[in-house]
Amino acid sequence: VSQATDIGSIQAEGGQLLDVLVQGGMTHLVGLPDTISSALIDAVERDDGVRYIPVTREGEAFALSAGLWVGGADPVVVIQNTGLLESGDSLRGTIIRMGVPLLCLITYRGYGKMTAAGLEPSFDSLERSSLVRPDVDSIALLTEPTLKTWGVPTAFLDSHEDLPTVTEIWDQARRDSSPVALLLRKKLQSC
Repeated sequence: VSQATDIGSIQAEGGQLLDVLVQGGMTHLVGLPDTISSALIDAVERDDGVRYIPVTREGEAFALSAGLWVGGADPVVVIQNTGLLESGDSLRGTIIRMGVPLLCLITYRGYGKMTAAGLEPSFDSLERSSLVRPDVDSIALLTEPTLKTWGVPTAFLDSHEDLPTVTEIWDQARRDSSPVALLLRKKLQSC
């Protein structure tokens, strides 16, 4: 697949995810782009009803989202899993403590390499020998255990068939007054 074709299909599919998010009430998308989330951000920037707020550090996304929520908005955060670790204190100290029902779209850098190496993200795989393997991006091994440790419910979005999961997990965030994570393990090829 050529890069142009791949980017075009991702942009179209980012629009399908945007439709679900808008139907769910999203007013703002706050975060940093990467190759997986760029299609969604492009779709948001073309939409007059939702505002994209870029940040320079992932921790800012959580602080801004808390303020937007206090002001009556319904933001969604989009970050990469590497940024999840950078923003841990903002997530824990602001979003979790305030009980903000925040949907966090987290792109899953390293997932493909991790599974190709036969590893699964669990506390059992967090041995130094796994974390320093040159064929594995260690952030993939740390993502799910970190979210579990912080008590953040997690679901996955891999294709358009998973789009109902967006509504389900966001409803859970609202019911529980807590953040939830939707992990995007693949490019938005089918979303």
